Amino acid sequence: MTVPFTPAPFTPELIRPEAHARVIFLCDHASNHIPPEYQGLGLDPAVLGLHVAWDIGAAEVTRRLAGAFNAPAVLTTVSRLVLDVNRFLDDPASMPGRSDGIEVPGNRGADPAEHQARAARIFHPYHTAVDRRITALVAAGLHPAVVSVHSCTDRMGGQHRPWHVGVLHARNDRLAMPLLRHLRGVPELVVGDNQPYSLKTMRGYTTDIHAERRGLPYVALEIRQDLIVTPAGAAVMAGLIAAALSAAIAGLD
Repeated sequence: MTVPFTPAPFTPELIRPEAHARVIFLCDHASNHIPPEYQGLGLDPAVLGLHVAWDIGAAEVTRRLAGAFNAPAVLTTVSRLVLDVNRFLDDPASMPGRSDGIEVPGNRGADPAEHQARAARIFHPYHTAVDRRITALVAAGLHPAVVSVHSCTDRMGGQHRPWHVGVLHARNDRLAMPLLRHLRGVPELVVGDNQPYSLKTMRGYTTDIHAERRGLPYVALEIRQDLIVTPAGAAVMAGLIAAALSAAIAGLD
């Protein structure tokens, strides 16, 4: 009997997985890595340095925030061009044939079986890890704030984006509103309320499934990537966010 070959799943990066804290940090687009078996998805290697492949600077900010709060964090280890873990699996953008005007040849001819295989290797291990961390915190009597860290480009459609950081939320704004207030108290920051994107109109899997549906306080942060492209920039932004987030979480009590 021939046993079908099942590729190994990709393990997400876990930071302080056993830590007990009032917050957990998630980074859906932490990596631009395309595993060799996907043959670069047929892309010019230069594409991997662009925002289309990952959220530039977001992983560094996530690690620094997790350190500041001595909190757990879960980060992806595969580019969103292979599979976007922040998309519902029935969303065509989950495995895009074209993204931000860039053709992705390795996804163009992929059939549903390939989509399912990638979900088994990338999507489910990541979200299982997130669910386990949150479930453990809830079981310990902590109802953690869920903070999803992203970055965005400084220009879109030829228009400059003035926001240094956007605070995104849908129906549950228990954390978002106080965080907005504290961030807007920082003179050097321009802060967007559901800008440049709104979770009230777009489907974000991570905050929807792991926070909104659980009734946990949460926020998704969109940080302008030109501000965090260097470790020094990421350190500054993480410090500003950490101070505001600490005050916002304290207010939840």
